[in-house]
Amino acid sequence: MATIKEIASLAEVSISTVSRVLNFDETLNVTDITREKILKIADELEYISSKTKKSKNKRSQNIGIVYWYNYEEELGDPYYLSIRLAAEKKCNQNNFNLVKLSEDSDINDIKNVNGIIAIGRFTESTIEKLASANENIVFVDFSPDENRFDSVMADLGKSTTKILNYLYELGHRKIGFIGGKGPDDLSYENINADERYIKYREFMEQKGIYNPEYRYQGERFSFKVGYDLAIEALKSKDRVTALFVGNDTMAVGAYKAISEAGLSIPNDISIVGFNDQPSAKYMIPSLTTIRIPSEYLGSAAVDLLIENINGSREYNKKVIIPTEFKIRESCTPLKKSEM
Repeated sequence: MATIKEIASLAEVSISTVSRVLNFDETLNVTDITREKILKIADELEYISSKTKKSKNKRSQNIGIVYWYNYEEELGDPYYLSIRLAAEKKCNQNNFNLVKLSEDSDINDIKNVNGIIAIGRFTESTIEKLASANENIVFVDFSPDENRFDSVMADLGKSTTKILNYLYELGHRKIGFIGGKGPDDLSYENINADERYIKYREFMEQKGIYNPEYRYQGERFSFKVGYDLAIEALKSKDRVTALFVGNDTMAVGAYKAISEAGLSIPNDISIVGFNDQPSAKYMIPSLTTIRIPSEYLGSAAVDLLIENINGSREYNKKVIIPTEFKIRESCTPLKKSEM
Protein backbone atom coordinates (compact mmCIF):
# COMPACT_ATOMS: atom_id res chain seq x y z
CA MET A 1 0.00 0.00 0.00
CA ALA A 2 1.40 3.36 -1.03
CA THR A 3 2.42 6.14 1.36
CA ILE A 4 2.32 9.90 0.85
CA LYS A 5 6.11 9.91 0.89
CA GLU A 6 6.27 7.44 -2.02
CA ILE A 7 3.74 9.47 -4.04
CA ALA A 8 5.72 12.67 -3.38
CA SER A 9 8.90 11.02 -4.60
CA LEU A 10 7.33 9.81 -7.84
CA ALA A 11 5.55 13.12 -8.48
CA GLU A 12 8.71 15.09 -7.60
CA VAL A 13 6.88 17.39 -5.19
CA SER A 14 6.89 17.89 -1.41
CA ILE A 15 5.09 15.59 1.01
CA SER A 16 2.94 18.52 2.19
CA THR A 17 1.84 19.25 -1.40
CA VAL A 18 0.74 15.63 -1.86
CA SER A 19 -1.10 15.66 1.46
CA ARG A 20 -2.96 18.85 0.62
CA VAL A 21 -3.89 17.66 -2.89
CA LEU A 22 -5.20 14.32 -1.58
CA ASN A 23 -7.22 16.16 1.07
CA PHE A 24 -8.65 18.55 -1.56
CA ASP A 25 -7.22 21.69 0.05
CA GLU A 26 -8.77 24.60 -1.91
CA THR A 27 -6.17 27.07 -0.64
CA LEU A 28 -3.30 25.17 -2.27
CA ASN A 29 -1.74 27.06 -5.18
CA VAL A 30 -0.73 24.26 -7.55
CA THR A 31 -1.21 23.79 -11.30
CA ASP A 32 -3.89 21.46 -12.65
CA ILE A 33 -1.14 19.39 -14.30
CA THR A 34 0.66 18.83 -10.97
CA ARG A 35 -2.61 18.09 -9.18
CA GLU A 36 -3.62 15.56 -11.82
CA LYS A 37 -0.16 13.95 -11.77
CA ILE A 38 -0.42 13.41 -8.01
CA LEU A 39 -3.94 12.02 -8.24
CA LYS A 40 -2.97 9.71 -11.09
CA ILE A 41 0.00 8.29 -9.17
CA ALA A 42 -2.12 7.87 -6.04
CA ASP A 43 -4.77 6.10 -8.07
CA GLU A 44 -2.26 3.77 -9.74
CA LEU A 45 -0.68 2.90 -6.39
CA GLU A 46 -4.14 2.43 -4.81
CA TYR A 47 -3.44 4.95 -2.05
CA ILE A 48 -5.99 4.97 0.76
CA SER A 49 -6.24 8.06 2.96
CA SER A 50 -6.34 7.83 6.74
CA LYS A 51 -9.86 9.24 6.64
CA THR A 52 -10.94 6.46 4.32
CA LYS A 53 -9.20 3.81 6.45
CA LYS A 54 -11.09 4.99 9.52
CA SER A 55 -14.38 4.98 7.68
CA LYS A 56 -13.90 1.40 6.52
CA ASN A 57 -15.03 0.22 9.94
CA LYS A 58 -18.37 1.79 9.08
CA ARG A 59 -20.44 0.65 6.13
CA SER A 60 -19.32 3.29 3.67
CA GLN A 61 -21.05 3.74 0.34
CA ASN A 62 -19.08 2.87 -2.79
CA ILE A 63 -19.47 5.48 -5.52
CA GLY A 64 -18.35 4.74 -9.06
CA ILE A 65 -17.04 7.56 -11.24
CA VAL A 66 -16.85 7.07 -14.98
CA TYR A 67 -15.64 9.82 -17.29
CA TRP A 68 -15.60 10.37 -21.00
CA TYR A 69 -12.05 11.74 -21.31
CA ASN A 70 -8.86 9.81 -20.63
CA TYR A 71 -6.10 11.32 -18.48
CA GLU A 72 -4.29 13.00 -21.37
CA GLU A 73 -7.46 14.55 -22.82
CA GLU A 74 -8.55 15.67 -19.37
CA LEU A 75 -5.28 17.54 -18.84
CA GLY A 76 -5.87 19.33 -22.14
CA ASP A 77 -9.35 20.41 -21.07
CA PRO A 78 -9.44 21.63 -17.44
CA TYR A 79 -13.24 21.89 -17.60
CA TYR A 80 -13.79 18.16 -17.16
CA LEU A 81 -10.91 17.88 -14.70
CA SER A 82 -12.54 20.54 -12.52
CA ILE A 83 -15.89 18.72 -12.58
CA ARG A 84 -14.29 15.44 -11.55
CA LEU A 85 -12.20 16.95 -8.76
CA ALA A 86 -15.27 18.73 -7.35
CA ALA A 87 -17.28 15.49 -7.43
CA GLU A 88 -14.47 13.54 -5.77
CA LYS A 89 -14.08 16.20 -3.09
CA LYS A 90 -17.80 16.08 -2.26
CA CYS A 91 -17.66 12.27 -2.13
CA ASN A 92 -14.65 12.48 0.18
CA GLN A 93 -16.53 14.86 2.49
CA ASN A 94 -19.33 12.29 2.73
CA ASN A 95 -16.87 9.46 3.47
CA PHE A 96 -17.76 7.65 0.25
CA ASN A 97 -15.30 5.13 -1.17
CA LEU A 98 -14.48 6.11 -4.76
CA VAL A 99 -14.32 3.40 -7.40
CA LYS A 100 -12.93 4.19 -10.84
CA LEU A 101 -15.09 2.73 -13.61
CA SER A 102 -14.81 2.88 -17.38
CA GLU A 103 -16.87 2.02 -20.43
CA ASP A 104 -15.11 -1.37 -20.40
CA SER A 105 -15.77 -2.18 -16.73
CA ASP A 106 -17.18 -5.58 -15.84
CA ILE A 107 -20.93 -5.65 -15.20
CA ASN A 108 -20.34 -6.99 -11.68
CA ASP A 109 -18.12 -4.00 -10.85
CA ILE A 110 -20.91 -1.68 -11.99
CA LYS A 111 -23.45 -3.59 -9.89
CA ASN A 112 -21.26 -3.49 -6.79
CA VAL A 113 -21.29 0.29 -6.35
CA ASN A 114 -24.14 2.13 -4.64
CA GLY A 115 -24.30 4.77 -7.34
CA ILE A 116 -22.51 6.17 -10.39
CA ILE A 117 -21.48 9.65 -11.47
CA ALA A 118 -20.96 9.71 -15.24
CA ILE A 119 -19.03 12.77 -16.43
CA GLY A 120 -19.15 13.68 -20.12
CA ARG A 121 -21.00 12.43 -23.19
CA PHE A 122 -21.48 8.69 -23.68
CA THR A 123 -22.64 6.38 -26.44
CA GLU A 124 -26.05 4.72 -26.29
CA SER A 125 -24.40 1.35 -25.71
CA THR A 126 -22.45 2.63 -22.69
CA ILE A 127 -25.55 4.29 -21.25
CA GLU A 128 -27.53 1.06 -21.54
CA LYS A 129 -24.69 -0.98 -20.04
CA LEU A 130 -24.55 1.26 -16.97
CA ALA A 131 -28.34 1.40 -16.63
CA SER A 132 -28.73 -2.37 -16.91
CA ALA A 133 -26.49 -2.89 -13.88
CA ASN A 134 -27.20 0.11 -11.65
CA GLU A 135 -30.31 2.23 -11.13
CA ASN A 136 -28.57 5.11 -9.35
CA ILE A 137 -26.83 7.12 -12.09
CA VAL A 138 -26.27 10.86 -12.39
CA PHE A 139 -24.97 12.25 -15.70
CA VAL A 140 -22.92 15.44 -15.64
CA ASP A 141 -22.67 17.80 -18.65
CA PHE A 142 -24.94 15.39 -20.51
CA SER A 143 -28.64 14.57 -20.25
CA PRO A 144 -29.41 11.45 -22.32
CA ASP A 145 -33.00 10.92 -21.11
CA GLU A 146 -34.70 13.15 -18.53
CA ASN A 147 -37.39 10.52 -17.90
CA ARG A 148 -34.85 7.88 -16.87
CA PHE A 149 -31.82 9.60 -15.38
CA ASP A 150 -30.83 12.45 -13.10
CA SER A 151 -28.50 14.96 -14.71
CA VAL A 152 -26.64 18.20 -14.07
CA MET A 153 -26.11 20.61 -16.95
CA ALA A 154 -24.93 24.13 -17.57
CA ASP A 155 -27.55 26.34 -19.21
CA LEU A 156 -26.19 25.77 -22.71
CA GLY A 157 -29.26 26.99 -24.55
CA LYS A 158 -29.48 30.41 -22.90
CA SER A 159 -25.69 30.81 -23.10
CA THR A 160 -25.65 30.10 -26.84
CA THR A 161 -28.45 32.59 -27.45
CA LYS A 162 -26.47 35.26 -25.54
CA ILE A 163 -23.41 34.63 -27.70
CA LEU A 164 -25.30 34.74 -30.99
CA ASN A 165 -27.28 37.84 -30.04
CA TYR A 166 -24.02 39.54 -29.15
CA LEU A 167 -22.39 38.69 -32.47
CA TYR A 168 -25.55 39.61 -34.38
CA GLU A 169 -25.71 43.01 -32.69
CA LEU A 170 -22.08 43.56 -33.72
CA GLY A 171 -23.26 43.20 -37.30
CA HIS A 172 -22.12 39.63 -37.98
CA ARG A 173 -24.30 37.51 -40.24
CA LYS A 174 -21.78 34.93 -41.46
CA ILE A 175 -21.37 33.21 -38.09
CA GLY A 176 -19.67 29.82 -38.15
CA PHE A 177 -20.00 27.02 -35.61
CA ILE A 178 -17.04 24.85 -34.58
CA GLY A 179 -17.75 21.92 -32.27
CA GLY A 180 -17.22 18.26 -31.50
CA LYS A 181 -19.68 15.51 -32.27
CA GLY A 182 -19.01 13.58 -29.09
CA PRO A 183 -20.21 9.94 -28.96
CA ASP A 184 -21.86 8.39 -32.01
CA ASP A 185 -22.60 10.48 -35.08
CA LEU A 186 -25.05 12.79 -33.34
CA SER A 187 -27.27 14.50 -35.87
CA TYR A 188 -29.36 17.64 -35.40
CA GLU A 189 -32.47 15.54 -34.87
CA ASN A 190 -30.89 13.18 -32.32
CA ILE A 191 -32.11 13.72 -28.74
CA ASN A 192 -28.49 13.59 -27.54
CA ALA A 193 -27.18 16.18 -29.98
CA ASP A 194 -25.11 19.08 -28.61
CA GLU A 195 -27.59 21.72 -27.43
CA ARG A 196 -25.19 24.46 -28.50
CA TYR A 197 -25.47 23.40 -32.12
CA ILE A 198 -29.26 22.99 -31.86
CA LYS A 199 -29.66 26.53 -30.51
CA TYR A 200 -27.15 27.84 -33.06
CA ARG A 201 -29.15 26.39 -35.92
CA GLU A 202 -32.47 27.59 -34.51
CA PHE A 203 -31.12 31.14 -34.06
CA MET A 204 -29.59 31.31 -37.52
CA GLU A 205 -32.76 29.96 -39.15
CA GLN A 206 -34.96 32.43 -37.25
CA LYS A 207 -32.77 35.29 -38.51
CA GLY A 208 -32.82 33.87 -42.04
CA ILE A 209 -29.02 33.54 -42.18
CA TYR A 210 -28.48 29.79 -41.62
CA ASN A 211 -25.94 28.22 -43.98
CA PRO A 212 -25.04 24.54 -43.48
CA GLU A 213 -21.58 25.25 -44.90
CA TYR A 214 -20.82 27.35 -41.81
CA ARG A 215 -21.02 24.26 -39.60
CA TYR A 216 -17.74 22.50 -38.79
CA GLN A 217 -17.68 19.50 -36.45
CA GLY A 218 -15.02 16.97 -35.47
CA GLU A 219 -14.84 13.88 -33.31
CA ARG A 220 -13.55 15.57 -30.16
CA PHE A 221 -13.45 18.93 -28.38
CA SER A 222 -9.63 19.14 -28.60
CA PHE A 223 -6.88 21.62 -29.58
CA LYS A 224 -6.13 19.74 -32.80
CA VAL A 225 -9.76 19.40 -33.86
CA GLY A 226 -10.30 23.13 -33.26
CA TYR A 227 -7.18 23.88 -35.30
CA ASP A 228 -8.13 21.59 -38.20
CA LEU A 229 -11.72 22.82 -38.38
CA ALA A 230 -10.65 26.47 -38.30
CA ILE A 231 -8.29 25.84 -41.21
CA GLU A 232 -11.21 24.31 -43.09
CA ALA A 233 -13.42 27.32 -42.29
CA LEU A 234 -10.78 29.80 -43.42
CA LYS A 235 -10.35 28.06 -46.78
CA SER A 236 -13.97 28.70 -47.76
CA LYS A 237 -14.55 31.32 -50.47
CA ASP A 238 -17.56 32.50 -48.50
CA ARG A 239 -15.53 32.93 -45.32
CA VAL A 240 -17.29 33.54 -42.02
CA THR A 241 -16.71 36.81 -40.17
CA ALA A 242 -17.20 35.30 -36.73
CA LEU A 243 -16.75 31.88 -35.12
CA PHE A 244 -18.69 30.41 -32.21
CA VAL A 245 -16.46 27.64 -30.83
CA GLY A 246 -17.75 24.79 -28.64
CA ASN A 247 -15.10 25.17 -25.93
CA ASP A 248 -12.02 27.20 -25.07
CA THR A 249 -9.69 24.31 -25.81
CA MET A 250 -10.86 24.24 -29.42
CA ALA A 251 -10.65 28.04 -29.49
CA VAL A 252 -6.92 27.83 -28.73
CA GLY A 253 -6.50 25.66 -31.84
CA ALA A 254 -8.60 28.12 -33.86
CA TYR A 255 -6.41 31.01 -32.69
CA LYS A 256 -3.34 29.21 -34.04
CA ALA A 257 -4.99 28.49 -37.40
CA ILE A 258 -6.11 32.12 -37.79
CA SER A 259 -2.64 33.41 -36.94
CA GLU A 260 -0.97 31.04 -39.41
CA ALA A 261 -3.36 32.24 -42.12
CA GLY A 262 -2.02 35.76 -41.64
CA LEU A 263 -5.29 37.01 -40.19
CA SER A 264 -5.89 38.82 -36.92
CA ILE A 265 -8.45 38.49 -34.16
CA PRO A 266 -10.77 40.37 -33.99
CA ASN A 267 -10.01 42.68 -36.95
CA ASP A 268 -10.38 39.94 -39.56
CA ILE A 269 -12.48 37.46 -37.64
CA SER A 270 -14.25 37.56 -34.28
CA ILE A 271 -14.28 34.50 -32.04
CA VAL A 272 -16.20 33.37 -28.96
CA GLY A 273 -15.37 30.33 -26.83
CA PHE A 274 -17.12 28.37 -24.11
CA ASN A 275 -16.18 27.27 -20.52
CA ASP A 276 -13.87 30.18 -19.55
CA GLN A 277 -10.88 27.99 -18.76
CA PRO A 278 -8.17 29.75 -16.68
CA SER A 279 -6.01 30.61 -19.70
CA ALA A 280 -8.84 32.33 -21.63
CA LYS A 281 -8.26 35.79 -20.17
CA TYR A 282 -4.52 35.52 -20.88
CA MET A 283 -4.87 34.67 -24.57
CA ILE A 284 -3.94 37.39 -27.06
CA PRO A 285 -6.43 38.89 -27.53
CA SER A 286 -8.25 37.79 -24.39
CA LEU A 287 -11.05 35.39 -25.29
CA THR A 288 -14.72 36.32 -25.04
CA THR A 289 -16.38 33.22 -23.60
CA ILE A 290 -19.05 31.72 -21.36
CA ARG A 291 -18.04 30.90 -17.80
CA ILE A 292 -19.47 27.64 -16.48
CA PRO A 293 -18.99 27.12 -12.71
CA SER A 294 -17.79 23.56 -13.28
CA GLU A 295 -17.18 22.97 -9.58
CA TYR A 296 -20.92 23.39 -8.97
CA LEU A 297 -21.73 20.73 -11.57
CA GLY A 298 -19.58 18.15 -9.78
CA SER A 299 -20.94 19.02 -6.34
CA ALA A 300 -24.58 19.06 -7.46
CA ALA A 301 -24.14 15.63 -9.06
CA VAL A 302 -23.14 14.13 -5.71
CA ASP A 303 -26.13 15.81 -4.02
CA LEU A 304 -28.47 14.20 -6.56
CA LEU A 305 -26.81 10.82 -6.11
CA ILE A 306 -27.23 11.00 -2.32
CA GLU A 307 -30.93 11.70 -2.79
CA ASN A 308 -31.18 8.73 -5.12
CA ILE A 309 -29.35 6.34 -2.82
CA ASN A 310 -31.44 7.42 0.17
CA GLY A 311 -34.60 6.91 -1.87
CA SER A 312 -35.99 10.29 -0.85
CA ARG A 313 -37.84 10.93 -4.13
CA GLU A 314 -39.61 8.99 -6.87
CA TYR A 315 -38.93 11.27 -9.83
CA ASN A 316 -35.91 12.29 -11.87
CA LYS A 317 -34.24 15.69 -11.66
CA LYS A 318 -32.38 17.75 -14.22
CA VAL A 319 -30.43 20.51 -12.50
CA ILE A 320 -29.51 23.51 -14.67
CA ILE A 321 -26.53 25.59 -13.51
CA PRO A 322 -26.52 29.25 -14.68
CA THR A 323 -23.57 30.66 -16.62
CA GLU A 324 -21.88 34.05 -17.03
CA PHE A 325 -20.98 35.78 -20.29
CA LYS A 326 -17.40 37.13 -20.18
CA ILE A 327 -16.97 39.82 -22.85
CA ARG A 328 -13.29 40.44 -23.56
CA GLU A 329 -11.26 41.45 -26.62
CA SER A 330 -11.78 38.75 -29.26
CA CYS A 331 -14.84 40.28 -30.92
CA THR A 332 -15.42 43.57 -32.72
CA PRO A 333 -18.23 45.20 -34.73
CA LEU A 334 -18.24 44.22 -38.38
CA LYS A 335 -16.98 46.89 -40.73
CA LYS A 336 -19.67 48.41 -42.96
CA SER A 337 -17.70 47.36 -46.05
CA GLU A 338 -17.97 43.70 -44.93
CA MET A 339 -21.71 43.73 -44.27
